[in-house]
Amino acid sequence: MKKSIFIFLLTCLYSYTSVLAQKVDMSLLEGLKIRNIGPAGMSGRVTSIDIVLRDMNMMYIGSAAGGVWKSENGGHTWKPIFENEKAASIGAIAIYQKNPSTIYVGTGEGNPRNSHNSGYGMYKTLDGGKTWQALGLENTRQIHRVIVHPDNPDIVWVAAMGSAWAPSKKRGIYKTEDGGITWRKVLYVNDLTGPSDMVIDPSNPDKLMVGMWEHRRFPWFMQSGGKGSAIYMSTNGGDDWKRLTPKENKTPKGELGRIGLTFAPSNPNYVYAYIEAKENAVWRSTDGGYQWKRMSKGNDKLAGDRPFYYADIYADIKNENRLYSLATQITSSEDGGKTWQVFAAGNKIHTDHHAWWAHPENPNVIVLGNDAGLMITRDRGENWYFVDNLPLGQFYHVRVDDNVPYNVYGGLQDNGSWRGPGYTWFQGNLRNLYWQRVGDSDGFDVIPDPVNKDYGYSTGQSGHLYRYQLSTGQVLSIRPAFPPNRYLRFNWNPGMAINPFDKKSIYYGSQYLLKTNDYGKSWSTISPDLTTDDKKKQTFLQSGGLTLDVTGAEFHTSIISIAPSPLKEGVIWVGTDDGKVQLTENEGKSWVDLTANMPEIARGVWVTQIQPSSYNADEAFVVLDDHRRNNWTPLVYHVKNKGKSWTRIVAESDVWGFALSFVQDSQEPKLMFCGTEFGLYVSFDGAKTWNKWGKGYPTVPTQDMVVQDQSDDLVIATFGRAFWILDDLQ
Repeated sequence: MKKSIFIFLLTCLYSYTSVLAQKVDMSLLEGLKIRNIGPAGMSGRVTSIDIVLRDMNMMYIGSAAGGVWKSENGGHTWKPIFENEKAASIGAIAIYQKNPSTIYVGTGEGNPRNSHNSGYGMYKTLDGGKTWQALGLENTRQIHRVIVHPDNPDIVWVAAMGSAWAPSKKRGIYKTEDGGITWRKVLYVNDLTGPSDMVIDPSNPDKLMVGMWEHRRFPWFMQSGGKGSAIYMSTNGGDDWKRLTPKENKTPKGELGRIGLTFAPSNPNYVYAYIEAKENAVWRSTDGGYQWKRMSKGNDKLAGDRPFYYADIYADIKNENRLYSLATQITSSEDGGKTWQVFAAGNKIHTDHHAWWAHPENPNVIVLGNDAGLMITRDRGENWYFVDNLPLGQFYHVRVDDNVPYNVYGGLQDNGSWRGPGYTWFQGNLRNLYWQRVGDSDGFDVIPDPVNKDYGYSTGQSGHLYRYQLSTGQVLSIRPAFPPNRYLRFNWNPGMAINPFDKKSIYYGSQYLLKTNDYGKSWSTISPDLTTDDKKKQTFLQSGGLTLDVTGAEFHTSIISIAPSPLKEGVIWVGTDDGKVQLTENEGKSWVDLTANMPEIARGVWVTQIQPSSYNADEAFVVLDDHRRNNWTPLVYHVKNKGKSWTRIVAESDVWGFALSFVQDSQEPKLMFCGTEFGLYVSFDGAKTWNKWGKGYPTVPTQDMVVQDQSDDLVIATFGRAFWILDDLQ
């Protein structure tokens, strides 16, 4: 691999010295392939499903950050068909059933958790996904529903939620009557209110109902509910809308939040709504949506929970009194929403459900999408088939060991932490069974113990920290205990590192830098509070708005990146989620706050990653991510002179999307890689110019990268397409 890269590198550098100074010819790199190593046994979030009714073997699914996938054999095998568009996050798929080669896709998932992915508008295919046409609406960010008129493929309605991170006038319902060439915004409430659901009357395509939802996400807080939330109805194809009110329509009084809607296919006069309010409940109309009545008990968790993340409700195909609620578990009602019971428990299938498709004639056949991927039942939930060949894993970090073959490590959104081989000497491809679980909960970082290969460390959300043993499968919690009179603030994705000069020592981040020398049995604090300690940004215990959602996702003013220098003992760089970069040169005895030296655009920004230079102990590369304040520009800096000077090396004109990760080659300092929300970029000239890596690598968030020390392979963690490796293996 090293020889291959150096040959290509020299060739590319030579091209820059030519008189024409032409850009690098990326074809020179064709010998290096990017290969996916999975895994798929734990997959990732599926957000949308649609199936061709005339041939139900033809299935399409959309994923949170892995694009669109297609099966032609009823879900047994799959292929990606949305590889090179400008976004990989899918919010909605809609097939025109009278000519199923015509499909519309809305990008940007519609469940705005702290780690949700954004899109870039609408797309259409006329050939079943072979080619795609961009249709605009790029700045809507999140498209949660798309409906195609059942008799006219040129008429389409789009429910655009808009960016969750800021007010936006792009929120609302859009309509096209010319196949997406032009769009009209036909329903707009205010810049904080976007549609949480949109449904069409199966007996009358001119009748639509929409749940409008006022909401806003901050890095440290989630607000659901407001005056903009309400149910709206149109009876003339979306050209005019009527807001339903408590006085006239008997809808709930007071402030409302997220709303999910469904028409009963067997009797469209029956309309159901799951409504977030002071008392969350299921409501029903039996006259087509004009008059409503509450059916479920207030705040019945079986009727629905965590509405900001779910709030989807579906009526059975044949029975208008049978309902399904998609939430942490799937629950069902047989009496029109009055009473609820568990339909698919968390010990039976994975939890956190987002997508639902039911056979139009056979109510026993259901296809389900959740945080673990895709599942199918053909006996109404008695048995479920998990699709274990969709590599949609949402990995936050990647690490490698020095075994031969080397192993790859990382943590998955809602699917624990894992270890698996980068390649195998056995015949055939890598298999799911080669992967071993090494951590629970939402997985984040995983570090193999460099002293004893049988052990390692894995992190989970909000400060969970584990020491695992491979030979026994034991996973032991070693999370630092709260010291007297102090509350440790751990980020959802806390920082962790091993001391390269004392490999038995681990660093861990709360608001303090914590250290253990005895494998987590005891901890010491080696810093003061390195954050802003802004009390206004520590309201996470009240997060959620109408419905509290205190899971740790909004814990703030905490350390998220810890980076010891590999060259000089005692030098440690630390980054926080509230924009602080701090440096110690004496193992924490004293600290220098580098914030004053940072450019203005970098102030207060999430310090996603710090990569200390492997060539100069006074230098580092810092990746900043400001999309949580609705700033979508890439921010990567080369920091020199112990943080005194900052030079921006990745800008908006260089790459597509905000930056998530960066790595400098360990052998050639001018060879650099940058990962963004939309792909992988490479520079051969020390970040003067950047090129999109296009050979065999899809548009997908590149969350983290590492150059494997032993072979110099580039190993990539993606947030939606599992692991990839750039090497010369064929």
